[in-house]
Amino acid sequence: MRPYTAILIIPTGIGAAIGGYAGDALPVAKTLAQVVDRLITHPNVMNGAMLYWNIPNTLYVEGYGLDKFAAGEWGLRPVHGNKIGLLLDQGIEPDLRLRQLQAVDAARATLGITVTDYVITDAPLKVELRTSESGISWGTIGNPDSLLRAADILINKVGANAIAVVARFPDEVDVEADRNYRLGKGVDLIAGAEAVISHLIVREFEVPCAHAPAFLPPPLDINLSPRSAAEEIGYTFLPSVLVGLNKAPQFIVKEKQNAYIPEPNDIWASQIDVVIVPETACGSSALLSLSQDCLIVTIKENQTQSDVPPQRLGVKSLQVTSYLEAVGVIAAHKAGICPSSFTTTLAPLRLLNM
Repeated sequence: MRPYTAILIIPTGIGAAIGGYAGDALPVAKTLAQVVDRLITHPNVMNGAMLYWNIPNTLYVEGYGLDKFAAGEWGLRPVHGNKIGLLLDQGIEPDLRLRQLQAVDAARATLGITVTDYVITDAPLKVELRTSESGISWGTIGNPDSLLRAADILINKVGANAIAVVARFPDEVDVEADRNYRLGKGVDLIAGAEAVISHLIVREFEVPCAHAPAFLPPPLDINLSPRSAAEEIGYTFLPSVLVGLNKAPQFIVKEKQNAYIPEPNDIWASQIDVVIVPETACGSSALLSLSQDCLIVTIKENQTQSDVPPQRLGVKSLQVTSYLEAVGVIAAHKAGICPSSFTTTLAPLRLLNM
């Protein structure tokens, strides 16, 4: 029997009630991982700044790579460990840069993570933050070529096969929006720009990548929400990124399959059994690619700033109220039991005319 494989998607920068903050979707991932054989998810779900949780049967896949995987163009190959290259923005102040390097040394010494070397970009990346009229966050990079040159050195000269990026993000942000986020009722202002950074590197080099922003420490706030608190307890967000990248699967690119030698644990889109996504966030490329071939479970209570329900896209889905309910549905699906068997309204079979 092949492994039962699920994908958990909580898009970044859309103000998800669960998964829109600092690692607050980790409990969902930990629980889902108990009822599936393999769980595939992305950094927005797994990153909790200084906090992290190793889930052995969970694969950490950057969003662009996840889209290519779902489209059937890339496969995933689980690994025992990666050689991570550290890419630092020249715009990070010396003291703040030292904090990042000390965090990496701590991860190397206490967690045994392999980090090859680090490179500082040849120009400041100049990240700028944007917010759409709907409230969804996004951003731009002033010097993307500098980002790619630094990644190229780490990959092609040093031999890194995964990239951790730390970019200096602006301290001047929308004060009201930032306040709402810290109170647990707003959109993560930096998430959209973070996605742009990792997408660029994954698209160009086809290796795992994740990003940790660099900020000056924020002022203390007695009313801080627990959902935002993971980002307030240190000078760096790197630990969860390094843990995720440590065993992030490598990509198998279909265009290069003339050199492809299959391995038993390789994973392709045809092996996905279920996708779990917020009910109002069904517009992702990955979900649309998979919607015809596997069960789609949408979560009603995980509200977002997005407004793309499955019905609007013609996507057939099983709608549930909560992630706890989804766990039960997925356990039944894995066991080959129809969810309607649990109801008192099981209808009789219909006779079809020939």
